[in-house]
Amino acid sequence: MKTPFTVEQFLEVFKKYNETVFPMQIILYLMGTIAIYLIIKPTSRSNKIISGILAFLWLWMGIVYHLVFFTAINKAANLFGSIFILQAFLFLSFGVFQNKLSFKFHLDIYGFTGIILIVFALIGYPILGYIFGHRYPLSPTFGLPCPTTIFTFGLLLLIYKKCPVSILVIPFIWSVLGFSAAFHFGMVEDIWLLFSGLLTTSILLFRNKKYKYI
Repeated sequence: MKTPFTVEQFLEVFKKYNETVFPMQIILYLMGTIAIYLIIKPTSRSNKIISGILAFLWLWMGIVYHLVFFTAINKAANLFGSIFILQAFLFLSFGVFQNKLSFKFHLDIYGFTGIILIVFALIGYPILGYIFGHRYPLSPTFGLPCPTTIFTFGLLLLIYKKCPVSILVIPFIWSVLGFSAAFHFGMVEDIWLLFSGLLTTSILLFRNKKYKYI
């Protein structure tokens, strides 16, 4: 499938985004770090805070990246932005307003896989990008769709017991769509986006058969 923009235009969007929003990238990293801390050291409000962080990240990607920057080269970004905003409201609804998302690190395949994906999103993804020649500011930083979706999958694996299927749908769809960049533009690090989407979705759907909401 032919894309409506070139690799140079695609990378230029990252450059304009990174230079315009700086130092917001640092704040987004701090938010991701806070989520990790609350997973390991949960408090009475940690579930709502983590859900709020996820909601903010998806709202940020939907409005700032897709609607403000990506629409300059791809009109489909209007649709992408709307979908990302919807995902933000799903996290707000389930996790903040209804308090139905319970995040907790557990010593099993779900917990360890979740932590691995989170660490990869924050550290491994930019390292791989650097190795493959995608260097700041011409690179997707945390807070942009691909690394942040991997981070989201990691947190979803740390939901205690059943995970609502509806909050899996949009991240999974993006893991497939975003993966196309790996083929068209040489973003090899995005291979892990598809891998994390397939792995997380299959694991959580399997686990959902074992548990009921509490």
